[in-house]
Amino acid sequence: QVQLVESGGGLVQAGGSLRLSCAASGRTVSRYTMAWFRQAPGKDRDFVAAVTWTGGNTYYADSVRGRFAISRDNAKNTVYLQMNSLKPEDTAVYYCAAGGAVVTFIKAYDYWGQGTQVTVSS
Repeated sequence: QVQLVESGGGLVQAGGSLRLSCAASGRTVSRYTMAWFRQAPGKDRDFVAAVTWTGGNTYYADSVRGRFAISRDNAKNTVYLQMNSLKPEDTAVYYCAAGGAVVTFIKAYDYWGQGTQVTVSS
């Protein structure tokens, strides 16, 4: 079983930056697409970004494109989400996921982390 643990969340002012990390253990995830989703209270869990197993292809939600960057270190089985120019609407619990035959759909992912809170103040 693959276990994913997110870290790096916190409180930041609008315009600031955070970097989230997702460490995988239990089984290699090098072959998997890795992704970040986020969910605000009372809202759907939405796709944020994904990177394929090669690390050569990235995908972003329109709302974060140009501000966020996803990357992975396969040797460490770790994926990162660099978040810049943060906005209050980015406030959510951010979840790491692995799997992703279809990168933007929740159902495509087999493994999920516990989430890390990101709060952006105005």
